Amino acid sequence: MAKSLSQDAISTILANPSPDSSSDIPEIIVQVLDLKLTGNRYTFNASDGKMKLRAIFPSNMSSEIITGSVQNKGIVRILDYTLNDIPNKSEKYLIVTKCEVVSPALETEIKAEVETEEHDTVLKKPKLENEARYEAKADVSSIILKPKQEIVSKSAAQIVHEQRTNMAPSSRMAMTRRVHPLVSLNPYQGNWMIKVRLTSKGNMRTYKNARGEGCVFNVELTDEDGTQIQATMFNEAARKFYEKFQLGKVYYISRGTLKVANKQFKTVQNDYEMTLNENSVVEEASNEETFIPETKFNFVPIDQLGPYVNGRELVDIIGVVQSVNPVSNIKRKIDNENIPKRDLIVADETKKTVVVSLWNELANNIGQELFDNADKSPIVAIKSLKVSDFQGVSLSTLGKSSVMINPDITEAKKLRSWYDSEGKGSSMASIGLGLSPSSKTGARSMYTDRVSLTHITSNPSLGDEKPAFFSIKAFVSLIRPEQAMWYRACKTCNKKVTEAVGSGYWCEGCQKNDEECNLRYIMVSKISDTRGEAWVSAFNEQAEKIVGCSADELDKLKSEQGDIDGYQKKLKEATWVPHLFKVSVTQNEYNNEKRQRITVRAVAPINFAEESRFLLEEIKKMRNPQ
Repeated sequence: MAKSLSQDAISTILANPSPDSSSDIPEIIVQVLDLKLTGNRYTFNASDGKMKLRAIFPSNMSSEIITGSVQNKGIVRILDYTLNDIPNKSEKYLIVTKCEVVSPALETEIKAEVETEEHDTVLKKPKLENEARYEAKADVSSIILKPKQEIVSKSAAQIVHEQRTNMAPSSRMAMTRRVHPLVSLNPYQGNWMIKVRLTSKGNMRTYKNARGEGCVFNVELTDEDGTQIQATMFNEAARKFYEKFQLGKVYYISRGTLKVANKQFKTVQNDYEMTLNENSVVEEASNEETFIPETKFNFVPIDQLGPYVNGRELVDIIGVVQSVNPVSNIKRKIDNENIPKRDLIVADETKKTVVVSLWNELANNIGQELFDNADKSPIVAIKSLKVSDFQGVSLSTLGKSSVMINPDITEAKKLRSWYDSEGKGSSMASIGLGLSPSSKTGARSMYTDRVSLTHITSNPSLGDEKPAFFSIKAFVSLIRPEQAMWYRACKTCNKKVTEAVGSGYWCEGCQKNDEECNLRYIMVSKISDTRGEAWVSAFNEQAEKIVGCSADELDKLKSEQGDIDGYQKKLKEATWVPHLFKVSVTQNEYNNEKRQRITVRAVAPINFAEESRFLLEEIKKMRNPQ
């Protein structure tokens, strides 16, 4: 059965690059050609048999391609889209934000033939050469030869310009009023407008750098589909919009700019981040129907929380509540304010448990509800949790965290079914059990994810998407004595301080002078194992374990006592001592070149009994490979 494409589908898209709503879009059926993965998205050519247009599927549609639903040379019906300019080129890029599959992959590309009699485009299969000759002989007397119709090729930009010129002004205005879904935004778009709810608002912060002083604050915006993006405002824009943005309200936003998100600091799952300036437009969506964003989760199984420990990336979990503690009050050091806290233990299908600390209002409200219903083993889905190394692995809520009890989602139904059938009677173990023999040794996870240094150095792309964590057994082979090994730090917040006018030290974070400061390590050293070597960075707690004394003590040895030989001897004594290291691997950009950065997250001495057990397990795996 022949598959039909929409006649002049590409021309229809070019004539209406930003439809007001998906209901205004006519039927657009195209063939997917040259489908390939580019970065973290799939690009293709959309074809109507006569014209082609470069196109892209957003990252949230990758699963459709991976599962084989959308295939190369297959046919799809486009339900929603937007058309963007390609930078520095007179071309357009079609972003398909919603589609449905009409047909799986065909054997060939569909091409249209131009009929010279009716000047119509009809989608046909090419005739075989013998059939064409036979028909020509049979009808030779009735054929009137006409000049071949010349098809003039035009670029997408030319067609768009001609069609927009002929449009009525009201039509052009309607095109600019379309609300774009966040998933369709990218840095190469021109005008766009979004409708979003403010789901998180940061505090106004001040900064000081080489270019001067200023202020900045961040917000997190969520659209109706649950897609999130972080927006940042500096100086005039920050002062203009700080009071205007109110948590929970819905806004129309336009005239912002987008850039690729800094993966080290991003707080939401989006490839891009937004910057609003003083010319941006923020209009509250009052006196009209608003929406409650669909909460999207990216659940991490409890037994896979280890690599996220002490990292910047937040996690979502879903689990069955095993127990809930009464609320307690923790006195905050910075201002002696009492903060309510409530701990609960949750488990999942991995048969591992983890402690989750609810803070502030979550401890009193949701926490009390969980406390009252703990005997019913409710299911909780928690978004945006920080992973720390307290008790090996533990989780804490933040201001942006949200908790749902017995949510109506597939994962919750599956978890409930498992727990009722077998999980209730299973023995559970804490994810942190055995990972932290003591908080002082730093031996957490030192016998999991063990690799050699060459595994890291021979894979330059490690840590590109997110920090990668590994355990290593190695020696510190070199500590350069001439390097700047420490910095002056505030005694309250540990941030860097500068010498104040007159006397003392000024802390930008605490906004105060102090007569004294601490020295904190920021050390670079070379470590080696049996297969290779690498340079690593170590901060204060880890460097103290390597060197064997504090930065203040080492500074006194170097300066006050004038004992340079003693200083160098101390560093020499720290070399060629075996350690277990927990390291993170990230990518840093320097002079437009990506470089691998290895940071020591924990240091522990060799526990020979544990090391022997580890080696015996490795031997067993070699003898009995799976």
